[in-house]
Amino acid sequence: MSETIAGVRVPDSAIARAATQLVRDTEDDLLYHHSRRVFFWGALAGARRDLRFDHELLYLGAMFHDMGLTRRHASPDLRFEVDGANVARDFMKSHGMSERDIEDVWTAIALHTTPGIPEHMRPTIALVTAGVEMDVLGIAYQDFSPEQRDHVCAHHPREANFKENIIDHFARGIASKPLTTFGNVKADVLALKDMGYVRQNFCSMILGSAWPT
Repeated sequence: MSETIAGVRVPDSAIARAATQLVRDTEDDLLYHHSRRVFFWGALAGARRDLRFDHELLYLGAMFHDMGLTRRHASPDLRFEVDGANVARDFMKSHGMSERDIEDVWTAIALHTTPGIPEHMRPTIALVTAGVEMDVLGIAYQDFSPEQRDHVCAHHPREANFKENIIDHFARGIASKPLTTFGNVKADVLALKDMGYVRQNFCSMILGSAWPT
């Protein structure tokens, strides 16, 4: 039987149940509960904005968005967001989902740490990022009622030190491929956690390119 939390019904389709089981078996408790909360924040934001969106696609985007941080699904040289998007794409293909739906979920995951763009795109893409921003950064925190926040977190609790631990998860997931942080917010993670990290500089790359002028 499908769960309803904070007025949001969790999709109970075969693919949603399979996704839940796969993520539960792959991610630790912190990432699993974070991913579930992202779905609820995204769905609540969508309802508040009167957006028409597919709850199943939002659920898949939320559940897979951090799979690229896991050892099982991390590539040696791609952004972790792309790794997660690729896992979701392969999973959805195996369940016969349409190319349009796969593209929306892939894009939602790939862009969830690229602020300023997803909000202007289709609802699945916009709402995955909105859910992530609420759970990690507290963006729009006051737009959710205390009852909504309490109900979601009662079912999927934030650890007492969630803020520090989520940063640690990010750092462990990307430490071996620092070049993938160029131009995205994860550069800040390595700047905090890796004392040997040197940021790439966009202007230095232009000035040092092979072009003579």
